[in-house]
Amino acid sequence: MTAPLVCSRAGCDSAATCSVEWRNPRIHDESRRKVWLACDEHRDYLRDYLAARDFPVEVVDSLPEGRS
Repeated sequence: MTAPLVCSRAGCDSAATCSVEWRNPRIHDESRRKVWLACDEHRDYLRDYLAARDFPVEVVDSLPEGRS
């Protein structure tokens, strides 16, 4: 059995419900995307944290590889 995926927010151990996909355009080309996982509570926090740094960011309402 696979362990549930948890939120990437520091100190949070809630189950992830979505993916926050982003990249740092200063060091990554458009083919490179990083993925943070987010619970419902921290979804907007993580998105806003990255957007404030001018990183391209997208919230995807699924988890990597279709896991839940």
